[in-house]
Amino acid sequence: MESQIGKTLTAAQMREADRRCIEEIGIPGAVLMNNAGIAVFREIRRGPVGIVCGKGNNGGDGFVVARLALLAGLETRVVLVGDPQAVTGDAAVYMRVYENLGGRILDVQEPKAVAIAVDSLKDCSVLVDALLGTGTKGAVRDPMRAAILAWPKVHTVAVDLPSGLDADTGEPCGCCVRADVTVTFQFPKRGFENRAAREYIGRLVVADIGIPEMCAAPGFGVRV
Repeated sequence: MESQIGKTLTAAQMREADRRCIEEIGIPGAVLMNNAGIAVFREIRRGPVGIVCGKGNNGGDGFVVARLALLAGLETRVVLVGDPQAVTGDAAVYMRVYENLGGRILDVQEPKAVAIAVDSLKDCSVLVDALLGTGTKGAVRDPMRAAILAWPKVHTVAVDLPSGLDADTGEPCGCCVRADVTVTFQFPKRGFENRAAREYIGRLVVADIGIPEMCAAPGFGVRV
């Protein structure tokens, strides 16, 4: 589907494009994740940098940003909302890389502790929202809800889409991070066409992370 913001994909179509890129084209998911983190880091001008990660792939993108910020000499503070043992796959790879470079992670799970940890980032110059991705449906629940509700009024860069936004409808799922900049990957999400989504997205950056256009072409088998 084409719109004023270009070709948009549903969450299911984006997942299929990712799958085809990784499984059929052969570009490793870790490469795409690294490219995504690099694209987000381009929007960071100074520190301290606060990065709030979930345990999924968005969190993995956040760990890439954390690595780049650390290596750039910026004060880097990472809050992981969840159990580090629950971080798997490519996200776990980049979490370990960040830690191996000397980066520290504050992991919190109980809602009150989550709220305190996220609020403690209010003195940062920029926050990176790497909590939730395109799979968010229905009302956001704790502990993610606690993180979103405690989000400080600091310049915020969202990874792919603001946490709590429904990728298909553009409506908040009970609560949603209000980003100043959203760096979305390869294709805008269908919900971004909703005017109501604009107050959460802020300035939209569509970043090329290496997924070939053909992976999202109807003839290439994208399932809706």
